[in-house]
Amino acid sequence: MGILKVIEWTDNSSDTIVHKIDLSKDKNTVNRGSKLTVREGQAAVFCDKGKMADVFLPGMYTLDTDNVPLLTTLMSWKYGFERPFKSDIYFVSTRQFTDQKWGTLNPIIVRDADYGAVRIRAFGTYAFRVTDPYVFLTQISGTMSSYRTSDITNWLKSIVVTRMSDVIGECKIPVLDMASNLVEMGDMVKTQLGPTFGEIGLELTGFNFVNFSLPEALEKALDESTSLGILGKNMDVYMRKAQADALVHAAQNPGTAGSAMGAGMGLGMGAAMGNMFGGMAGGAAAQSADAQPKATCPKCGAQVRADAKFCPSCGTKLGTEQCPKCGAQVRAGSKFCPECGTKLGSVACPKCGKPVKAGAKFCPECGEKLS
Repeated sequence: MGILKVIEWTDNSSDTIVHKIDLSKDKNTVNRGSKLTVREGQAAVFCDKGKMADVFLPGMYTLDTDNVPLLTTLMSWKYGFERPFKSDIYFVSTRQFTDQKWGTLNPIIVRDADYGAVRIRAFGTYAFRVTDPYVFLTQISGTMSSYRTSDITNWLKSIVVTRMSDVIGECKIPVLDMASNLVEMGDMVKTQLGPTFGEIGLELTGFNFVNFSLPEALEKALDESTSLGILGKNMDVYMRKAQADALVHAAQNPGTAGSAMGAGMGLGMGAAMGNMFGGMAGGAAAQSADAQPKATCPKCGAQVRADAKFCPSCGTKLGTEQCPKCGAQVRAGSKFCPECGTKLGSVACPKCGKPVKAGAKFCPECGEKLS
């Protein structure tokens, strides 16, 4: 039985999370003074009969009773290393495992304010690493001699997709704005998954959305809406170009094309004449508006249109007359002033101010001659 002098693990793979040192192959044992080398990005865990014991972080160690206290207790050593022993030694990779793919197997149905219920798919990547080797070994890998990313990524992907779907449903971000919020949504998913990963000794170090895809029918409708928006802003230019293209095409194809050309020219001339007559009609209407009879505002004296309801200068309601006693504006045709009760259709006496019937020659109160 040989004595294992140097215990180390050189990882040549890119997907191994846990590697067990095989002591039974060469009947090796661990003795006092054995050297343990743990490289950066690794941790070593000693185990006895399935029970995880001492954890070693990066560094070089000379094994003795002091640095394997838990193992000493499990093996019931009273006075330190009594004899060479066999122990399960696991090396755990603590570096990041990047570019782990995730994607929605089935579309996620979200409620959008613009388009109602929309089915979307999402794809991306994530990265993780082991932060607590002891918890990871006891909770996940157990006593397996080798544990790779392929042994856990399917399960992690299901957790990621479930939480991602929940975030998308709760964030209330419109479908058309999701592309501009991928980083923010990724941070939200990462934050929510932190405690879940921590319970198994892992850390979600990165989460990225690569793409969102909408149903084909909705994508087609969006393309058509965009095209119509562009055409609507430049419809006059497109119509002129279409007419010019039609004339050139007709000129190059005699016969029946000549009829088409004539029809096209006729349509063009008709449209032009329609615009011309429309302009003439508009000018005539403007002239007619200028020729309408005018009236005078009873308050400010401004010239207003005869059928206007309010004065454009002072805002006085037109079609009214002034009470000869209190001066209030009264609707034309009223018999009494609604403010002071004076009978309308009269004038004020220039001497005593009493209302006098229109057309009277003398004031009935003071005898003043009226003009």
